[in-house]
Amino acid sequence: MTSTILFILIGIVAGVLSGMFGIGGGVIIVPALMFLCGFSQLKAQGTSLAILLPPVGIIAFMEYYKKGQVNVKAGLLIVIFLVIGSVFGSKLAQNIPTEVLKKGFGILMLLISLKMIFSK
Repeated sequence: MTSTILFILIGIVAGVLSGMFGIGGGVIIVPALMFLCGFSQLKAQGTSLAILLPPVGIIAFMEYYKKGQVNVKAGLLIVIFLVIGSVFGSKLAQNIPTEVLKKGFGILMLLISLKMIFSK
């Protein structure tokens, strides 16, 4: 029961933040699954990818599209190469030791946050 409640809360928080800031899996869901639910890095990443498939993002996308806040050409080009890159990235992740992957993920989030905080 506790896991079910945690999953629901993670979904609500990730959904609100995703809709507000365009973030989700990597920033909210992966750490939440690891630290609150005890998932391994790889299991958290795999689960995050499973739940962020198009049905989840389509509703938020439609709201942004209605307001003219979507560059369709950029989105199409990025999604094509995102799919290609994700194949290579997921295969690579399976061959990296969990501790290295976890630290790399943390460093990436730290660098992004510092850039967001200190850039003009």
